Amino acid sequence: MQFAPSSNAMTTAAEDTVMGKDEVVEPLGMATQRQLIWMKFTEHKLAVTSLVVIALIYLVGIFCEFVAPRSPDYYDSAYTMLAPQPLKFWHTDAAGQIQFGMHVNGFSSERDPNTFRRVFALDEDIRIPVGLFVQGDAYKLFNIIPANIHLIGPVDPTQPFYLLGSDRLGRDVLSRVVYGTRISTSIGLIGVAISLVLGVILGGISGYFGGWVDNFIQRVIEFIMSVPTIPLWMGLAAAIPVTWSPITVYLIITMIISLIGWTSLAREVRGRFMSWRNEPFVVAARLDGTSQMTIINRHLVPGFISHIIASVTLAIPAMIIAETSLSFLGIGLRPPAVSWGVLLQEAQNVRSLAEAPWLLTPGLLVIITVLALNFLGDGLRDAADPYS
Repeated sequence: MQFAPSSNAMTTAAEDTVMGKDEVVEPLGMATQRQLIWMKFTEHKLAVTSLVVIALIYLVGIFCEFVAPRSPDYYDSAYTMLAPQPLKFWHTDAAGQIQFGMHVNGFSSERDPNTFRRVFALDEDIRIPVGLFVQGDAYKLFNIIPANIHLIGPVDPTQPFYLLGSDRLGRDVLSRVVYGTRISTSIGLIGVAISLVLGVILGGISGYFGGWVDNFIQRVIEFIMSVPTIPLWMGLAAAIPVTWSPITVYLIITMIISLIGWTSLAREVRGRFMSWRNEPFVVAARLDGTSQMTIINRHLVPGFISHIIASVTLAIPAMIIAETSLSFLGIGLRPPAVSWGVLLQEAQNVRSLAEAPWLLTPGLLVIITVLALNFLGDGLRDAADPYS
């Protein structure tokens, strides 16, 4: 006896063989949790774009010696407060023919008869050839590999090359911004890593055990959150001796920001632990003789790891803004360290800002980075719950 295939079976077969004879697409119900999260994340186009932007920013920070045209300490007193040199890809020669090739225009200078200051102006007749992977200042990549190849720069290293202008000492703003990317972005990652460890451990202990332990940890959190942030930063930063090296100051500033930023994550973790500690799977593990730390590490923390990732992504911008604010106010990193906040100190003077608005470039990068991280965090937060 033969039976005709049912309509449900035909529908299922049609769903399983979509778009082509040999291509078989698995039903959505067969996708793993990771696949569902990735599909949900890719639907958020702004988050995907932000991920690309953040990846490029961190790549610039990692390979800053190679990307920067010059050393951050290089200066030329003959080219102070220069306006940015636009990068051009072709020019018209004397015969009217279009010639292709990367270059920037040089400068002509004259004395202002009123102030006797040297005034620079771009000269279209002076062309400085620019190339990719050119030789320039020597450096050590990752402080290990000696090299002198730069991503972009003048073919003749002695020629002026200031794509983002120069500051009052004749230093290249672009190179200093690129070097500052490493410190300003890494301080966010390190600070969030420390805050993550403190937040998950203390928040987990507080929510899982409860009782006097919970009360004690919550009072500590409330005390830290009740202290005004700016005076606390100023008091802690003022205790740092001036004679300390920039690396030591960098580590101390990172610790200060981390010890302040773990409280909100700890409260979120505490709430999750309190809601899950009496769930059947936790009770079963406890009755089976599983240790408390194993229950926390294997059964509770993995349950909201995606939420922790989203929270960390949203916490990095706060760390970057904190470092920038401290350095801008002069109570954070100090020269010769190079960060976005240190570079923004050049823009504190109204006169300098009016004459050289390109000194605000680090502030623009802070805005782009913070917005991209926030959009990325929003996408990760939505993707963390793919069934919504």
